[in-house]
Amino acid sequence: MFRARHLLGIEPLHPTEITTLLDLAESYVDLNRRTVKHSDALEGMTQINMFFENSTRTQSSFELAGKRLGADVMNMSMQTSSVKKGETLIDTALTLNAMHPDLLVVRHSASGAVDLLAQKVNCAVINAGDGRHEHPTQALLDALTIRRAKGRLHRLTVAICGDIAHSRVARSNLLLLGKMESRLRLIGPATLMPAGARDWGCEVYEDMREGLRGADVVMMLRLQRERMDGGFIPSEREYYHRWGLDAEKLALAADDAIVMHPGPMNRGVEIDGTIADDINRSVIQDQVEMGVAVRMAAMDLLARNLRAERGSRASEALA
Repeated sequence: MFRARHLLGIEPLHPTEITTLLDLAESYVDLNRRTVKHSDALEGMTQINMFFENSTRTQSSFELAGKRLGADVMNMSMQTSSVKKGETLIDTALTLNAMHPDLLVVRHSASGAVDLLAQKVNCAVINAGDGRHEHPTQALLDALTIRRAKGRLHRLTVAICGDIAHSRVARSNLLLLGKMESRLRLIGPATLMPAGARDWGCEVYEDMREGLRGADVVMMLRLQRERMDGGFIPSEREYYHRWGLDAEKLALAADDAIVMHPGPMNRGVEIDGTIADDINRSVIQDQVEMGVAVRMAAMDLLARNLRAERGSRASEALA
């Protein structure tokens, strides 16, 4: 039920493919909680992690996932690579092909760069975040976290709050949760709300208190200052007062609402530290745990499809 050759985004995935991946990830959650956390699903395969943007959390999660599946994992230092010396992505793809990798995990600052690499390399590619486009494994791990906490993904009221305009996490979550028929709300200042957001099938709020009312899931987003080139907010203090999550605002959500954040958090700017650490409401640490399991499931399924494709080619060559 999972036919994709690459995992470049949520948009091409059918709801049954999403469910298949999440169901497999559940089994990897169990594996990761055992004393011996090892599988041979990727035994004999090579995984290369290429992060053109720094991301300790996501890169370490993919590295750990690959090693637990038995892959040979290599991290390429893109900060000192030939790309910095003027090499094009096409040349990089040709170099990679000569290394015969099986799985390529890529994060890039330019939207569409990962898709371009996927067209040129002879292996399965996973998008670990490209520009403002998508971050599919983050949306999948968020979905697994929500499903485990709420028992379902369908027809929940999910409020996504903060820097929507610069967030690929928001885009991937909107696509995934939309496929599951959830009611989606976007909350944030007008300066951080994308043009045309109301055309995405979402409710849009500038007043956080109004947007949080009755929400089942409250997903906070990081202020991405590295992507801002102007004065998008008056001050961090004013931002926290109006759009930071504190106990008073959270009280307007459903009594059993869960709080999420993709990390890293800016405490006292996007979220109050007490809320972030509340074991009864916050599932932020669960998101980190689910991240490893989801990435294991994604690589496992892509590896199965890659082996099947190579086996079919070999059979045709023999015939």
